[in-house]
Amino acid sequence: MKLLYASNLLLLAGLSSSCLLPEERAGGSVRRSLNRRQGNSGKAIGKGDRFSAGASFPRGIGSGNATDMSTILNINEVTSGLQGLVKEYGIQTFTTPYKTYEGRSIQGAKIGGSGTYHVWLNGAIHARERGSHDSVLYFISDLLYAQKHGTGLTYGRKSYTNADVTKALSTGIVVTPLINPDGVNYDQTSNSCWRKNRNPKSSSSRDPDTIGIDLNRNFDFAWDLKKWASSVAGDVASTNPSSEVFQGTAAFSEPESQSMKYILDTYTKVRWFIDLHSYAGDVLYSWGSDTDQTTQPYKNFLNTTYNSVRGITSDSTSSRYGEYISTQDLSAVQTVGNRFGAAMSTAAGRKYTVMQSAYLYPTSGASDDYAFSRHIADPTKNKVYAYTVEFGFSNNQASCPFYPTAAQYTSSLQETNAGFIEFLLAAADVGLE
Repeated sequence: MKLLYASNLLLLAGLSSSCLLPEERAGGSVRRSLNRRQGNSGKAIGKGDRFSAGASFPRGIGSGNATDMSTILNINEVTSGLQGLVKEYGIQTFTTPYKTYEGRSIQGAKIGGSGTYHVWLNGAIHARERGSHDSVLYFISDLLYAQKHGTGLTYGRKSYTNADVTKALSTGIVVTPLINPDGVNYDQTSNSCWRKNRNPKSSSSRDPDTIGIDLNRNFDFAWDLKKWASSVAGDVASTNPSSEVFQGTAAFSEPESQSMKYILDTYTKVRWFIDLHSYAGDVLYSWGSDTDQTTQPYKNFLNTTYNSVRGITSDSTSSRYGEYISTQDLSAVQTVGNRFGAAMSTAAGRKYTVMQSAYLYPTSGASDDYAFSRHIADPTKNKVYAYTVEFGFSNNQASCPFYPTAAQYTSSLQETNAGFIEFLLAAADVGLE
């Protein structure tokens, strides 16, 4: 059964490119001097500050689109946009205690929930995935505007009432729109299809591609490649600094991943988590390490007996290995994930697929697996249902396919924001505690 299921889903995965380009899948890097990287860079990046250092506030596409969206938000506008929301709505913001290599702070906000926060939305962990931080910032702007003015929200073909807005806000939401500010700034100013952060600790002076760590291979979930079958260990992450999936020198070696751990440690009631990526048109649920199985709890990421076979999704879960998830947990992540994907598909008419993360490709040290694994590794931690959402689709005319056209940017905003509110409503229905 696993073989048939895996082959069908792997076929789907082969049709999409997701966070990695084909040449990057096996630990390769983008050679940014190639002609295929030259040409237009999609929708332009904003040059100024449309929120005037917080004097004005963002409004998203669902509440009437009052903000000028002719360009993508630059990194400074994320900060000034949050400041504008503080001034207009009195929300609380926070700064994590870790500075990036280039000295930037990582900022977030918390809204709704009467002081208890059950949902976390994270954006822009991979620098080149343009539109991610815009999606998160504009979404909370919409929720706050609709709450204050007693209105609903409309995202393309998907509409929500003010009662829906109130219910969504009741979940209590933590957001970090821009978790990788150094990488995003570099990508926006260089148009280099940059994925990683900008830490040069492991780099070679003769190879600029060796700068940076793939932050989504830097979490403490099966980070050690010895925990993986030898046939897949070179694909789930890399020890080569020139690779786009370079895992870093240790789990949580980076201030950005440390900041994400800090948020989970600080907001201890978070039950639902989304890490927003592009592009593939997928909603991905746990696990990303191997095929889910619900009958053998001892087959899990902590059990070193299975290190030699972990990550082979084409083998048998009963006689070999599959990652354990309880029937109840699997039902919960699928139920909410299906609602998320259906809302995204409806909003702009582009089809999204909901599936297990491992069938896109197995990964080591990913944020979603780390978030879900915490309560297993340490039973005192809260259980966190975690998703990677791959919004949007390739722009094959751009210098980097992650750089959207203006039309793609608008569709992606409609999809992510409709998906977010549906996610909040579904989480409230399934359970926040």
